[in-house]
Amino acid sequence: MNPMLKPDTFKLGIFSSNADGGSALTKVPERWKAGWDDILDAAQIADRAGIDFVLPIARWKGFGGETKAREHSFETFTFAAGLAAATSRIALFMTVHVPLVHPLYAAKALATVDHISHGRAGLNIVCGWNPDEFAMFGGKLVERPYDQAAEWADILFKLYNADAPLDFEGQYYTLHHAVTSPSSVQRPRPVTMNAAFGPPGRDFAARHCDFLFTTFTDIEAGKAQIADMQQRATLAGREMGVYTVAHVVCRETEKEARDYYQYYSVEQEDTGAVDYMMRQKQAFSRSHDEIAYRKYRQRFAAGTGTYPLVGTPEQIAGELVRMRQAGFEGSALTFVNYSQELPFFCERVLPLLEQAGIRAGVPA
Repeated sequence: MNPMLKPDTFKLGIFSSNADGGSALTKVPERWKAGWDDILDAAQIADRAGIDFVLPIARWKGFGGETKAREHSFETFTFAAGLAAATSRIALFMTVHVPLVHPLYAAKALATVDHISHGRAGLNIVCGWNPDEFAMFGGKLVERPYDQAAEWADILFKLYNADAPLDFEGQYYTLHHAVTSPSSVQRPRPVTMNAAFGPPGRDFAARHCDFLFTTFTDIEAGKAQIADMQQRATLAGREMGVYTVAHVVCRETEKEARDYYQYYSVEQEDTGAVDYMMRQKQAFSRSHDEIAYRKYRQRFAAGTGTYPLVGTPEQIAGELVRMRQAGFEGSALTFVNYSQELPFFCERVLPLLEQAGIRAGVPA
C-alpha cells in the first residue's frame, strides 16, 4: 500500500529536498546544497524512521539573489526514480507542470516510477505560476490553467484504464490511438495531489486529486480551508485529505531554536531572492493569504511562506498535534539542512507523536 493511504495516522513528509536551499532563502554556509548524495542520505534517514513521503518542487528558473536560489534543482521524475530504487517504504511524489509536460509522456514516466517503487509513486499536478520560467520554454502562463489541467488529468486516467488505444479530441490535446504500457501498479492510478489556493484550482483538486496541500497564517485559520475543501469534494462526490507545509527548527532548548531561526532567516536572509520570490508569488501564484505578504516576510525567507515550527521537540510535537486536531491529515516539512537535522527530529519528535496517538511506531 502507498504510505499516503495508511488510515488513522498523521502523515509527515520532507518537502523541496531536490532544490538548493530547500525552502529557505538564506546565505548560511550550512544551507542545503541539494547534492545527490546528501539528498539520498536524507531520503534514507526518512525512510528508516517511518516518514511517509518525499515531495519535490518543480523549478526551472531560480529566484536570483546572492545564492541564485533554486537555480540548482533536480527534475522530479528522474529524482523519484532514483530514490525509488534506494528506499523501501516511503512514498515518492513527482511534481509536474501541466503546460510543460505532455500527459502521454507523464503517464509512461509515472508508471515507471510506480513499478520501480512497487506502488509508492505519487503525482503532484501543478499549473505553474512564474512567467519567467515559462518564457524559458518560449511560452507563457495559460489563461485558464485548470481547464487544461482537468483535460490533462482525464487523459492520464483514461490511458491507465483503457482496454483499447485511446483517441482523444479536446481543447488542449489531441491523441490518436494512444497507448501506455505498463500501466501503473496502483489502481486506477497513483495517488495525486495539488497545491492550489484559488477557487478554480481547488475545484480542480476536488474533482481530480486525493490530497490538497495548503498554507495558512495560523492553525485556527486553516480550519476554514479544510471546511472549504471538504465542501468542494462533497459537491464532486468525492473525499480528499488536506495537508499543509511547515519549516522546522528543532533544538534542545527554545532559545537555541529561536536564536538560530533569527540568524538564518533574518540576519542571513538572501534579500534579492526573497524580494523576487515574494513579488512573483504575490502577482501570479495566489498561494498565500494576502496578509502573509504584509506581515510574515521572515516566513518567506525561512520557508517560502510556510508555517514555522520553531522550538523544542515537545513544542513542535504539540504544534503538529494541533494541526491534526484542526483536521489536517499531514504536513510536509523542510529544514535548513535535511541530513543534519532530520536525525534529531526523528529521534525526539516522532516518539512524542506516537505517545499522543497521532502516529504509529515503525515496524522493525
